[in-house]
Amino acid sequence: MTTLLTGEESNIQAAAELLRRGELVAFPTETVYGIGAPIFFPASISKIFEVKNRPKDNPLIAHIGSLEQVAMIAENVSDQFYQLAEKFFPGPLTIILSKSESVPKVASAGLSTIGVRMPRHPIALNLIQKLGMPIAAPSANRSGSPSSTKAEHVLEDFGGKIAAILDGGTCEYGLESTVLLLEPQPVILRPGSITKEELEESLHLPVVFATEQNPEVPLSPGTKHKHYAPQAKVLLAFSEDELARIILNSTATKRVIHSCIQSNELYEKLREADREAIEEIIFICDEAVKEDAALMNRLTHAASIWE
Repeated sequence: MTTLLTGEESNIQAAAELLRRGELVAFPTETVYGIGAPIFFPASISKIFEVKNRPKDNPLIAHIGSLEQVAMIAENVSDQFYQLAEKFFPGPLTIILSKSESVPKVASAGLSTIGVRMPRHPIALNLIQKLGMPIAAPSANRSGSPSSTKAEHVLEDFGGKIAAILDGGTCEYGLESTVLLLEPQPVILRPGSITKEELEESLHLPVVFATEQNPEVPLSPGTKHKHYAPQAKVLLAFSEDELARIILNSTATKRVIHSCIQSNELYEKLREADREAIEEIIFICDEAVKEDAALMNRLTHAASIWE
């Protein structure tokens, strides 16, 4: 049985105790909900992969509660990391660092690196601090399906499979964090709400977007495997004419069309389509959508499996 807990101090303490006993707990962040285990508990981390049906080569992110915890999991940390942390932590930025030997290989998918971020949601920060160590956590959703932005979404996917869910309401951003690789040059592996321009302003260096030409060794979640996708077919229309052509050539009998979609409502719309057994979702990508790198990344991923 999965217990739904409010974000009261006593419940956060209870959730930390569950984690210490090897149980899995879902918690809110400002991006999406995560499903977590203590970073130094490999057996618990393995359970995350099992309940999510997550590929073993898809690394997790280490969520820290303070900058002091970086030393527990990373080594050879550059000044650039602390420069970015000063501006963006806590917040929706994940930075790839060289991991310490103490971090179990299962958490990093066998890589020598680990993604590190400090979530801004007070429940997440409180939970990590009460636990006393970083929490390894991917998004709290079945592997390949849309991420969870509400506690109810987590319950839909993991009811009866994890010990508890801390309910922190609807996530502020609704899309996963920006993931940044610093060396040998700053590269955005996954776009999020922290933009290329903001990172360049902070680093005083050019920042580029990664291509997916070498997806065999993913350094970041969400870059190799099917992700962000509902059961329905997802199609993108970049003009009224393209929308008309899609509808004309479609055989779907149950369809929904979304225009002016906002980042923080995307996953809710995708999950809503699943609940209503929608066969086809068409997103109209206007200029505002096209200029949102994170939103276009998720839409493109969701649509790509139908190409």
